Amino acid sequence: MQTVDHGKTPVGVYLGSLAERTAAPAGGATAALNAAQAAALLAMSARYCDGPKHAGHAETMSEIIAEADRLRHACVDLMAADGESYGAVMAAYALPKDTEERRALRSAAIAAALVTAAGPPAEVIAAAVSLLDLAQVLQPLVSLTIAPDVAAAVEAIRAAAATSRTNVEANLSGITDPAVRGRLAGAVADVDLLEARATEIIAAVRGRYA
Repeated sequence: MQTVDHGKTPVGVYLGSLAERTAAPAGGATAALNAAQAAALLAMSARYCDGPKHAGHAETMSEIIAEADRLRHACVDLMAADGESYGAVMAAYALPKDTEERRALRSAAIAAALVTAAGPPAEVIAAAVSLLDLAQVLQPLVSLTIAPDVAAAVEAIRAAAATSRTNVEANLSGITDPAVRGRLAGAVADVDLLEARATEIIAAVRGRYA
């Protein structure tokens, strides 16, 4: 499977690839893209908080910008990582199974590939949690003009986490290692709390216009 540099791919080209009958990019890439867009929105929102009114929060804004920019780049990288890991799953399923020994090797390869494939969506969930932390700090500090952009970021964070949860669960069905299952189940469990927190932040933004 060809590796794509999503950081340099025009939006139209990416959407064209997404629409093709190919294994990647697919849902995992869209989840990572949602998280990357949320990170970009949060960084932009923080950069607008550079006037005298926000002088007392300059250090906080600087930290938000640095972390949001870091997470944006990380999530773009996860778009490619998701496709690469799914390619390994398909390759494992394509292994021969005409003898007992080959069937055993194929089963082991599939299980290992599924562990790898669960990695990118689990990392997207972790990034989403970090991004929501930034949004929670940023929301009450931005102007009424910028607050909707923070809300948009939160909705993108929620979509990224929810999509990634489903992708992790899909891979979990074929993973037998108890330690790995426990770690991934923990990542999935984080999404319920994230969604509740996201709802609260959106309500706070909307409440500013009531």
